[in-house]
Amino acid sequence: MFNNIIFILFTSIVFSAPTFAQSAEKAELLKGVNFIKTQTYTDAEDAEILKLYEGLRVADVSDGLDKVGLPGTGLVDHSIHAEWIDLDDFTHRISGIALTVRYVPTQRPDRPAKDEDFDRWASNFYRNFSSEAFKSIIKPGNIIVIDDVEEKDIGTIGSNNILGWTAAGAVGVVTDGSSRDTDEVAKEGVPLYIRRKGRGIRPGRNELESVNRPVVIGGVLVCPGDVIVADGDGVVVVPRRVAREVALYARKVVEGDKKGRRALYEKLGIPLDKTVK
Repeated sequence: MFNNIIFILFTSIVFSAPTFAQSAEKAELLKGVNFIKTQTYTDAEDAEILKLYEGLRVADVSDGLDKVGLPGTGLVDHSIHAEWIDLDDFTHRISGIALTVRYVPTQRPDRPAKDEDFDRWASNFYRNFSSEAFKSIIKPGNIIVIDDVEEKDIGTIGSNNILGWTAAGAVGVVTDGSSRDTDEVAKEGVPLYIRRKGRGIRPGRNELESVNRPVVIGGVLVCPGDVIVADGDGVVVVPRRVAREVALYARKVVEGDKKGRRALYEKLGIPLDKTVK
């Protein structure tokens, strides 16, 4: 009899406990839950990783991902490409630490109310719904990664704001959406990787959903703090947990490539350029 009572009490505790947990979980879920936590890194940690990626190409880093058992994992869809390319100094090439931003389609009116001033409406929309709140946390070495509304013609990025982000320390921008003012952006020399050109302003089209949360760019997960490398071959994302190992292997690849091509340059009488030095 005593054993039966113990068994009943035990099973009551074991089987009822999850019920309370599930109730609490449901309550939290109703409020909204982020299941992938944002990791933060010190400036020193970021600087150490950035040093390892200096001069590495997308192809080298792709090989590094193969080495750690993540073949193809970080290769962003090739439709996201360099908006301009510098074949003299390769200033379009970038490597940096991901600062992530997500804009979503708005459900708000796409125009001012009757008799409402357009400029005032647009200014209010920028300020309260489609802001650039992330600008306050840009650090030197950041690449701004913008998950945007790719189906709409939105120039979330333009020649003015991209310069502001550069002044704050960003080394480039990657987006699965679009940019306007692309002629000026190329002239300014700010590295930009986009899906296509855009024209429309943000008000009435999108709004800011999150900053420094996981986003998806060209079919690839990008978490804040991940390493981004981009060049004429495209864009690759390196999960931060394997960033060091990937870089060390990629360094061997690029150095071996330089050595081999340098020998061929000399054999063929081709003047040595920066790609083999």
